[in-house]
Amino acid sequence: MLNSNRTNTPKLVLPFLLSAIIMSTPLIWSTASFAEGGHPHDAHEATDGEHAEDAKGPNGGKLLTDGDFSLEITIFESGVEPEMRVYAYHDQQLISPTELNLEVDLERLGGVEDSLTFSSESQYLVSNQTVVEPHSYDVHVKARFEDHQYQWQYDNHEGRTQIGERQQQLAKIKTETATSKKLVLTSALFGVVSTPEDSVFNITAPYAGSVTKIHVSTGEAVKRGQTLLSIRNRSTLQTYTIKSPVNGEVSERLVSFGERAETQPLMVIRDLSRVWVAMSAFPEDIEKLAIGQAVTISDMHGHDSAMGKIEYIAPQMTGGHIARARVTIDNAEGHWRPGMHVQAQIVTNEETVALAVAKQAIQTFRDVPVVFAKYGSTFEVRMVELGMDDGNYVEVTGGLAADTEYVTDNSFLLKADVMKDGASHDH
Repeated sequence: MLNSNRTNTPKLVLPFLLSAIIMSTPLIWSTASFAEGGHPHDAHEATDGEHAEDAKGPNGGKLLTDGDFSLEITIFESGVEPEMRVYAYHDQQLISPTELNLEVDLERLGGVEDSLTFSSESQYLVSNQTVVEPHSYDVHVKARFEDHQYQWQYDNHEGRTQIGERQQQLAKIKTETATSKKLVLTSALFGVVSTPEDSVFNITAPYAGSVTKIHVSTGEAVKRGQTLLSIRNRSTLQTYTIKSPVNGEVSERLVSFGERAETQPLMVIRDLSRVWVAMSAFPEDIEKLAIGQAVTISDMHGHDSAMGKIEYIAPQMTGGHIARARVTIDNAEGHWRPGMHVQAQIVTNEETVALAVAKQAIQTFRDVPVVFAKYGSTFEVRMVELGMDDGNYVEVTGGLAADTEYVTDNSFLLKADVMKDGASHDH
């Protein structure tokens, strides 16, 4: 049965019925215009092949004719969810919808059949169910008027194409099954690399004296226990040495040969085996952040990356309405240099959704997002309503049934094939 819950269909308001609906007087047209494109049909059943493609009624709908009786079938969606409206004519004159008994079945791909029932409204019958997108189906019509039974069937296909298996392989078309997925939601921030506060070592002389020798240069890598300076003790006149307390790099040399060594720093050693990344978060981002969230740091060229966790979020904003958050990352190979600008992807939430599709599968059709469902060698658009997006998969909240096989790779080729014949929304 057709799903009558209209909140689950894509919100498409695409008015395509441009003819005015005359509400106050009976509708009459000439025999010549009535017969244009129409042909008599068997009293029991008529097929689409017997209809001219341009057989249109006064309201722009599909015109089905059997002798002196006709139905005009339209899909109306201007300001409402798509609904089927059917006008009936006898001897070329509009008849009251209360005189007509009507059943319409829409046979869709995948063995889905929507059975429509109707109610009388003004000068037409209107379906009690929403005609969900896409409006692509084989139509079976049964009508009863004045003890006469009429039947028609025709196809109304849109957004549909057929590609053989060999062509699918040549086009490298790949598919997946639409199922539940765990989405890993992230926020993207920018940051700057800096030296951790506890990794900066100011080298001073334990005893006042004068510098007799400097053993290392600025920028030189040093090992823990390596000799840095030789100092002659002012009191004992004995020479002693100062050694590096850590593995690191000489970032500053603040003394020269022969200078007095008092209490001032003589040299600065920085241990850059790990570094901080100070990230800038705007107000819309800061509420998503929490201590312990996983962070991936990447350089601006995307060549290198490192992992860490948020360990600090500043309690106040800067003058530019930015909050600072901090992560520590490994820098054993020395790639991350203080002052370097980086990108940060922070995992702010992980949520399992009932249905999701690969982001690369999404195309547009009539300005709405779609994926191409696969039924053997036939492909057809499915208008989808989308929700959360983790960059790889997108939640689907409507328009696609679970376990549907859909195209992930090269779906743009299917769109091009559909669009080459035009993407009109004619019913």
